[in-house]
Amino acid sequence: EKFKKMEENKDTQERMNASNPEDMQNTENQNAEKTENLTEEMSLEEQLAHQKDLYIRLFAEFENYKKRTLKEKTEFAQYANQNIMISMLAILDDFERALKELAKSEETKEQLKGVELIYNKFKNSLIEKGLKVIEVKAGDDFNVDFHEAITQIPAPSEELKGKIVDVIETGYQLYDRVIRFAKVVTGS
Repeated sequence: EKFKKMEENKDTQERMNASNPEDMQNTENQNAEKTENLTEEMSLEEQLAHQKDLYIRLFAEFENYKKRTLKEKTEFAQYANQNIMISMLAILDDFERALKELAKSEETKEQLKGVELIYNKFKNSLIEKGLKVIEVKAGDDFNVDFHEAITQIPAPSEELKGKIVDVIETGYQLYDRVIRFAKVVTGS
């Protein structure tokens, strides 16, 4: 629109000053200055638009950075004790083996109750810290995301082919991350 108005003004001035060549020269100089100012204005508008775009991109990048660092901090806090949990799993396994052995004898029933009490308290405290047991039983489908096949044996029945036949060692997760795969025997 500015260009149209400028052109109309230019045409009008040229017609009025057509008789005087000196006036014509002045008119051309004025028109050149107006065009230069207009280009300068557009240049400033373009610069403003460019700076706004940079600002928006920088702001979005900073927001993404904040979200990413918050997520990393949260994950770090959740999984910071992963190595300690893994070392505690050996103790948990020892408790389970002790409970099985104590349950075999009639003479150790009182000891069994004490060990069960300690075992449950220990296990519950680990569960409070995010530990989850990977539930596996004979007849379940083998899943490489949660199970580690130790060996394959001939399936005792047709329906156990390609499925879990026995669980050798319990698997555990810390929140959503598997920290120990369940060691299983599969049927072939």
